[in-house]
Amino acid sequence: MPILKITTVGNSAGVVLPKEILAKLRVDKGDSLYVSEAPDGILLTPYSPEVADQMDRAETIMREHRDVLRRLAK
Repeated sequence: MPILKITTVGNSAGVVLPKEILAKLRVDKGDSLYVSEAPDGILLTPYSPEVADQMDRAETIMREHRDVLRRLAK
């Protein structure tokens, strides 16, 4: 995998994704990516409204039932 440099984009920072990475993700300019935390870093996946909705619901359930989930994890 190539090393990506962080660059200035207006008042923000960003990275330029090489064509090979865009092809592997099956995305193009103007598409959206979904960012999530993984045990070993950050995961970029093509944005899917259905998956985003499922993740929002899962986070709500985990927040509402935090104590129960902690007890189950023991």
